[in-house]
Amino acid sequence: MHILIIAFFILLSSLGFSQLKYLIFLKDKGINKSEVLKKTSDAYLTALGELTERSIERRKKAMGENIITYEDVPLYEPYIKKIEDMGIKIENKLKWFNAVSAYLNESQLQALQQYEFIEKIRLVRKHKNGRIETTDALNKILSTYGTISYGPSLPQLQLSDIPQVHAKDITGKGVVVGLLDAGFAWRTHEALQNAHVISEYDFVFQDSVTSDEPADVPGQHSHGASVFSIIGGYKDSILIGAAFGASFILAKTEDIRSEKHVEEDNYAAALEWMESIGVDITSSSLGYSEFDSPEESYTYQDMNGKTTIVTKAAELAFQRGIVTITSAGNEGNKAWYYITAPADGFNTIGVGAVTANNNVASFSGRGPTSDGRIKPDVLAQGVNVLIATSSGKNSYNYGNGTSLSAPIVSGTAALLLSAYPHLSNSQIRHILLETSDNASIPDNDRGYGLVSAAKAISYPNLRKDNNIVRLNKAFILAGSVEQSSIKIHYSINSSAFVSYPMNFDSDYNCYFDLPSLKKTDDFRFYFTYSDSAGNGYLEPEKGKHYLLKQEDLNVYLNLKYIETTADYILSPNYPNPFNQQTRIDFFAEAGQQTELIVYDVLGQRVKYLFGGVSSAGKNTVLWDGSNDNGIKAASGVYLYILRLDGKEYGRSMVLLR
Repeated sequence: MHILIIAFFILLSSLGFSQLKYLIFLKDKGINKSEVLKKTSDAYLTALGELTERSIERRKKAMGENIITYEDVPLYEPYIKKIEDMGIKIENKLKWFNAVSAYLNESQLQALQQYEFIEKIRLVRKHKNGRIETTDALNKILSTYGTISYGPSLPQLQLSDIPQVHAKDITGKGVVVGLLDAGFAWRTHEALQNAHVISEYDFVFQDSVTSDEPADVPGQHSHGASVFSIIGGYKDSILIGAAFGASFILAKTEDIRSEKHVEEDNYAAALEWMESIGVDITSSSLGYSEFDSPEESYTYQDMNGKTTIVTKAAELAFQRGIVTITSAGNEGNKAWYYITAPADGFNTIGVGAVTANNNVASFSGRGPTSDGRIKPDVLAQGVNVLIATSSGKNSYNYGNGTSLSAPIVSGTAALLLSAYPHLSNSQIRHILLETSDNASIPDNDRGYGLVSAAKAISYPNLRKDNNIVRLNKAFILAGSVEQSSIKIHYSINSSAFVSYPMNFDSDYNCYFDLPSLKKTDDFRFYFTYSDSAGNGYLEPEKGKHYLLKQEDLNVYLNLKYIETTADYILSPNYPNPFNQQTRIDFFAEAGQQTELIVYDVLGQRVKYLFGGVSSAGKNTVLWDGSNDNGIKAASGVYLYILRLDGKEYGRSMVLLR
């Protein structure tokens, strides 16, 4: 057996030397990309058939009834067959990207490039493997909150007000969380062996084993186990996970043999797989920036939300209703300094790290993105975090890294969705940002701040059923609240405030059905209540009001509501005229399908600047005056057209050479 293993490594080394891994992009899927997918077409029905009922229902919350797009159509099999007939073994099929990955030698590469159905071929990116820095071994202590003994894991959860939510019996039940990592030693650890894992898959060796296999670097499954334990672990008096009641899907995407790298195609394939099963939240502690030599590294300019495969995959997952969360990266005290992909995504929540005292960790990746957006999005404890390790059944340690703060935020999102299953992913993202402790003055060190599970669940949220919009409100941090004292006070379009009692449908949630509102109506409100001692309270604080409008299922307090007038949606570019570079801002709600394209005065396309899903609020795109082929455009007048959820907005600009 030892000889066979050695022979395997020799063969593997030879294969890696003679062949490189490529992404092969196809020109079409047997249908034109611009073709409207009819719900009775074979392409539509086939794509729909690949989704579970859970995935379909999640998509409907985010996409309405138009839940199938061109990206969901399977790859065109005649093209796949032609590739396989060349003796090429396809590693991953990425329908969202209309691409496959495969190891190619030089002759295969040249032969493929002659086919008309091949759009382009590019090397799969790889990045240096990041590790969790561990500190002192476990000192067992007894820390109890409510009926749960958290032991030494209490501080990391208490910082984000998670035990208070557990005390209301909100533990993540009913929510499916997908974890992407280097492997998971979960079956043999006391804190993880009873976790509810509904599916797992190894995208490196294409099997269902996510723990170490003979060809793996020994111990690589420890990183994923540590991350898993922070969100899903449960060992009384030692380690309690942030959302221990959730169900989990595990994807091993990282191949760290010899070169220590992660492969983008594995990451994208894992997201497609999880999405089809019906995952609600994905969490990854992987980041893409600088790569091992001789790989070409990304640059900071690539951290723009639209360049890397992993970022595009995360944004496509968000468009389909998934809450996408990832670590911001540990580059804050290194030359790179900034967040890494996919944390640069418009809607992907990039998580930075703080100490137990809520100070930003020196290693935590900073913002902004290269196109000027605030990052990281939120923070959680990432220093001195208790983790399970793979050293033994009852092995624990303390670790540092944004790898460890991301699962705390993912757990918080799972608790919020568990409490309010009607919430869409864009609502969850909005609430997490609104309730973090830096939301009123976000910056590129703290983002919107430290997350709070209790504040997130206590924040007002909306549910729309047919023509009825229900406002929900929980009281998690308010202590002993007299239910009969809770009132909502509201004003429509600056009219006098009127008051109504709230109704209760659980021991923590009250609700109020809103009056009929027009899309443009301005609805402002606040709450009053008292405790058992008769003390009165006002929420939010005096002089502030919550804001909502019928066209938007988000409630605003710290974040700015975006008006949807044409002039406000697409801003004039600046500078104009320009020579080297100009900036274009547009405003949108989160998750809107968006394209921004530059045309010449004859109507011919010059540059495809942006395509994907927007982030909430201001989106910024830069144009350097080059066309789609990277050639500098000539001086002249150009039009830039924004297509936003089926509507078009346009302006002109002048390029001077």
